[in-house]
Amino acid sequence: MSAATELRPAADPEGTGDRPRRLSTNAGLGDRLFALGARSSGVVVLLIMLAVGGFLASQATQALRVAGWSFLTVQHWNPGGHRGQFGIAAVLVGTLLIGALAVLVAVPLALGMALYISEYAPAGVKRTMITLVDLMAAVPSVVYGLWGFFFLEHRMTGLARWISTWFGWIPLFKVDGADPHDPLAPVPAYTSSTFIAGTVVALMITPIMCSVMREVFGQAPAGEREAAYALGSTRWGMIRSVVLPYGRGGIIGGTMLGLGRALGETITVYMIISMVFTIQPHILQSGASTVAALIALHFGDSTPFGLSALMAAGLVLFLMTLVVNFAASAVVARSRSGAST
Repeated sequence: MSAATELRPAADPEGTGDRPRRLSTNAGLGDRLFALGARSSGVVVLLIMLAVGGFLASQATQALRVAGWSFLTVQHWNPGGHRGQFGIAAVLVGTLLIGALAVLVAVPLALGMALYISEYAPAGVKRTMITLVDLMAAVPSVVYGLWGFFFLEHRMTGLARWISTWFGWIPLFKVDGADPHDPLAPVPAYTSSTFIAGTVVALMITPIMCSVMREVFGQAPAGEREAAYALGSTRWGMIRSVVLPYGRGGIIGGTMLGLGRALGETITVYMIISMVFTIQPHILQSGASTVAALIALHFGDSTPFGLSALMAAGLVLFLMTLVVNFAASAVVARSRSGAST
């Protein structure tokens, strides 16, 4: 089709002399500049992402040639020792455990806050809570780390001991080397654990997830809300039948965004956990590890080959977050809220 289209004149039996109006689809200069700027921004973001991935891949080539596929299966980390016998299996499992625990704790909190702010809070309280949530999202990671290390860690050991006492028969909640029924059992067995680190990271990602969910919930069609009320629905019934189905994309998108931050969180986790280089599936037991904390721990004193190995670990983390985000985008695009945006 041409850039400009002309309407054919309609039949004019009475001879009134009506003339068709010319309709043009040519965008103005401002529209063209805006489209060019938006398109350029998208291209720049993709180029930066490709540049980051290419840099990590080029720097990791030396270590990956030596380690091969064992880089993903070997648990211990000693690239400066016997070459070819180092890997990220332990830290990769630890990363997934902390990320999964953080999401499990954060999703109910973020969902509840988002529903209260968008559906229940009075106007004055709503504005205040939105501001507070946004401020919480802007707090630096080191502040959460200090709070978790000096305030939360020792106050959570009692909860960890209680969980281990009553649910220790589940391997995930078992603590080796400590009898939960012994009141004199050493407290350090429950500190610096995946459970504590995951809880602190959950509080970090909750504001981000809440902001995304709240924005999507607020876009639920007003006509469908009113129709639900007209049919005799309660407020919770309206939320269950209109807001939550419409906001499924926001729930998934906010969750995946929080998971992406949880997987790459460095300072907070590094300050809390006690690094171990064996697969440690007991989340209440002292000792945990993540890929980001591994890089922070060894980056300053690594040899050139050790730096290449750290770059390889960073490349794996980069690819893992990309897979998570692409999967979330595919799911969100199929939801009503995702399709409308």
